Amino acid sequence: MSLSLPVKLLILLLIANGAPIVLRRVLGDRGNWPIDRGWRLPSDGCRILGSSKTWRGLLAAILCAGLAAPLMNMPLRVGVLMGFWAMAGDLLSSFIKRRSGLTPGSMAFGLDQIPESLFPLLAVGVDAGLSLETTGMLVVLFLFLELALSRLLFALHIRERPH
Repeated sequence: MSLSLPVKLLILLLIANGAPIVLRRVLGDRGNWPIDRGWRLPSDGCRILGSSKTWRGLLAAILCAGLAAPLMNMPLRVGVLMGFWAMAGDLLSSFIKRRSGLTPGSMAFGLDQIPESLFPLLAVGVDAGLSLETTGMLVVLFLFLELALSRLLFALHIRERPH
């Protein structure tokens, strides 16, 4: 059975976003270096990103999505781009949440899901021939799947919060 391109891209999104969470469960705090190095913006005194945005998580997303792509008969480059841009969207969300006064780990419906799905889909979608309608559908589908899978990972004690 061959998977369609949208299904493959959705799987890569889920892998890229889930890899840092699973790796944190496996490794705990080992190798957990914050990307922002604890720096704070002078304008608001808040961390730039927060302690949960780490180099380990960024690399896990890129590597896991990159390695998963060839398993689905997709170029390694597509997986790497999906992983990178998913984490870029996640970092942007974290930056916005810190500026909005939200604590790390707090839930911001849409903000927590849309950039980390939209950015990678736009990055690979043009070359892959993905329509804007399909891209939008995948973003919405990812939003709800991510919420459901987060609750499942929480119930399995893999994730620390249900969101």
